[in-house]
Amino acid sequence: MLTGNFRFPRQDQITYGRPAAEVVRELAEAWGCGRLLVTTTRSLADGLAKAFAADLGDLCVGIFAGIGAHSPREGVIAGAAEARRTDADLLVALGGGSVIDATKVMQLCLWADVTEARALDAYRAGRGPGRVEVAKIPAGVRMVAVPTTLSAAEFTPFAGVTDVANRSKEGYGHPLLAPRAVVLDPAMTHSTPPQLWFSTGMKAVDHAVEQLCNPTRAPYADALAADGLKRLAEGLRATRQDPDDLEARLQCQFGMWHAISGVGSGRGMGPSHALGHTLGGTYGVPHGITSCVILPAVLQWTAPAAQAQQAVVAGVLGATSAAEGVGDLVRSLGLPSDLRSVGVDRSEFQAIAEHTLHDAGVRTSPRPISGAADLVEILELAAG
Repeated sequence: MLTGNFRFPRQDQITYGRPAAEVVRELAEAWGCGRLLVTTTRSLADGLAKAFAADLGDLCVGIFAGIGAHSPREGVIAGAAEARRTDADLLVALGGGSVIDATKVMQLCLWADVTEARALDAYRAGRGPGRVEVAKIPAGVRMVAVPTTLSAAEFTPFAGVTDVANRSKEGYGHPLLAPRAVVLDPAMTHSTPPQLWFSTGMKAVDHAVEQLCNPTRAPYADALAADGLKRLAEGLRATRQDPDDLEARLQCQFGMWHAISGVGSGRGMGPSHALGHTLGGTYGVPHGITSCVILPAVLQWTAPAAQAQQAVVAGVLGATSAAEGVGDLVRSLGLPSDLRSVGVDRSEFQAIAEHTLHDAGVRTSPRPISGAADLVEILELAAG
């Protein structure tokens, strides 16, 4: 008999299809918040973020735009310092996964009074001497997320932040790190660069596929992942044809929401995400692009051990195989499809494989990964 648990994120609401600033103002009023700090990136600071802050009016006490790609620790600490300086009582993350993950950990810094980058060592996921029991830290200032990409970071209670000094991506978690509310406004994605939109869409596809191909079955999560994959494939192709199609953009947002929701089953992601963490945090490849170049290779390598699950993926994508379906989708969106095209050379494969062996995703591969040599085989399939 199938057994398991499904844990829902502690979020008050997901609002979709309405202007983001209007929703955020309503939420702030309902929660008694009057000092909102918008967190974002430099690329959005003078355009979308400035207009959004203006729409918030007197509620907005400032814009913090010091968040870089892969959420460096230093940006997290600086953002928390700005929240203290402005006496913010609500953080509003406007941007993609890096902004949202960084803002999640800003919350933790505020709750635990963390003021230095190196002090985050004690709060990262894992066990060992000096580690803090993060889940027991009382929550304080919370956040709202207004995503502009399809990374789906806004739906989970954990975050990835980069320790730049060690060139490694580290996990942080707390039951209340997930944004208190998420606002899915497709109009806020309109200025997102096409490659970023499509590549984060492929990251969302990766969420769906690795949930469907996980060796542990979870019916609710499987249903969400299959629906998410279908919406993403259709919506991404539609926005490729017509970037102004807001309905298609909203379908993509629904798709990434459903695709990531399967993580509530607790079964985790797989080797595509594991390799992606290394390629992103250590080698600087954008996370969406890592899915484009790695997921088809993972599907090809694991196919003998996941025939039934991959048949579902292939069926949703209208392809003869899961690897073919994902690869065709990548190419139809004009995205890189091999490691060579993103500057990763074969000489790096052994180091990438050895680093990735420490990632939990390796242990949930449908075809068991016994050592670095197996990961090198996958990288060879992705080499181009």
